[in-house]
Amino acid sequence: MAKTFPLRDAAEIQQALRQQQEVALVDVRDEALYAQGHPLFAVNIPLSKLELEWLDRLPRRDTAITLYDNGEGLAQTAAARAAAWGYSNITLLKDDLAGWRAAGGELFIDVNSPSKAFGELVEHHNHTPSLAAEQVDALLRDKADVVVLDARRFDEYHTMSVPGAISVPGGELVLRVRDIAPSPATTVIVNCAGRTRSIIGTQSLVNAGIRNPVYALRNGTIGWTLAGLPLDQQQSRRYGAASDTAHRHAVAQARQVADRAGVARIDAAQLARWQQEARTTYLFDVRDADEFAAGHLPGSRHVPGGQLVQETDHYASVRGARIVLIDNDGVRASMAASWLAQMGWEVAVLEGLQPEEFSATGGWTAQVPAAVPAERVSPRQLADWLSQGDTQVLDFTTRANHVKSHIPGAAWLLRSTLQQQGKALLPEAERYVLTCGSSLLAGYALEQVAALTGKPVYLLEGGNTAWRNAGLPTEAGEDALLSPAIDRYRRPYEGTDIEPEVMQAYLDWEYGLVAQLDRDGTHGFRVLRPETQSVTA
Repeated sequence: MAKTFPLRDAAEIQQALRQQQEVALVDVRDEALYAQGHPLFAVNIPLSKLELEWLDRLPRRDTAITLYDNGEGLAQTAAARAAAWGYSNITLLKDDLAGWRAAGGELFIDVNSPSKAFGELVEHHNHTPSLAAEQVDALLRDKADVVVLDARRFDEYHTMSVPGAISVPGGELVLRVRDIAPSPATTVIVNCAGRTRSIIGTQSLVNAGIRNPVYALRNGTIGWTLAGLPLDQQQSRRYGAASDTAHRHAVAQARQVADRAGVARIDAAQLARWQQEARTTYLFDVRDADEFAAGHLPGSRHVPGGQLVQETDHYASVRGARIVLIDNDGVRASMAASWLAQMGWEVAVLEGLQPEEFSATGGWTAQVPAAVPAERVSPRQLADWLSQGDTQVLDFTTRANHVKSHIPGAAWLLRSTLQQQGKALLPEAERYVLTCGSSLLAGYALEQVAALTGKPVYLLEGGNTAWRNAGLPTEAGEDALLSPAIDRYRRPYEGTDIEPEVMQAYLDWEYGLVAQLDRDGTHGFRVLRPETQSVTA
């Protein structure tokens, strides 16, 4: 008999948010469905890939966690899985999304809604300076004394960028700007793809008191595109090392901003005490990926500061938790912390670390629960079986990756669809081989497929990557797609082929977020004014 989980009323969760209690409200639908509407602080951990994200995003086993869907029946399954991993305080949202709406709760569309709404609130209160695309284009064409700093991740910048822009992800801006624009007469333009990161990046420089005129590119590359202006592709201009003078000034500026925002300073002993308490504490290293890989504090997770502010819900998924930030320069952690404090988080910067304490090396690796033991098959053996015509490959990779390239005859599906439709979803075969990019995610579906089919089920050793590395053939296309295209929400600000009306609709939504925050009433944001203390929104 399936375990029964208690129900939690939406009104109780709303009250807990207002009181800044720990709340983990988890939407287990696939991302494209989540993006159609969810509570402001609901985080998305889809059932389809629950194992890949759950343990790091919800690290404490006794956290109060409430799961929901929109009537699809996925939350119960997700709750049972989490309970099997040792989570002891799980509830289901009474009446799911309908219950939230009935309690007067707002539903926010898109992803990373708290950060985007906060960015709009920052602009609303601070009147963050900005220039339209046409104005920035005129400056560039006139060869004015101006630099354009792209505050997105480098891969986003590399895909498309404003002509002449330099990649300086948002968390690096205060540390790097003085070397990029050494003359105080140089105008600094900060852009992203839409609005949030350009607003936060520009306001970071304003708050830090840089000497230069600084403006956001209004509406980012969306605004640039809607103005009919061309974007560059595959550019690779990046910031360089910080000079001693720039670093010294940035340390003082960042410290002042963080102090005004109420950021705490702790040492390793205090961190250890916090980590023993019955409260979630996240530990994030906000430097760039190469610095983290070269040496970091054991137990820390790498999240560049700009992305942490942009996607806070994805990394700190327990609202009301503590967040502790680390860097090795005294700038980036302070600036990121200043924003998190304004977003209502209790946040501290870890200080007093010695270089030798950054003893762990390599990239960050997610924690994942153990999967059931699997009988594995090599790519060559699978190729032989496929030639005999009695084997069906089930591919659990992303839809985009599958459409681009997959094992011939493989069927693509999501575990959420498999949960809902069961055996009827699966093609008939004498045996099944499960795969994904590495076969990690596919391994978690093996037991379910075996139970549904009663047939032998194997895991492809090394997944699709090993198949390609073996020089075996692949095919592309949309044949044998067993699930709808819901695994990923396509952002209206990514790529170069988005319809103009879709871009404009996205901007219109962002413009309305301040009013929606007022209606929601659970956010707890307070915006720091550059020249005064702060304003509570």
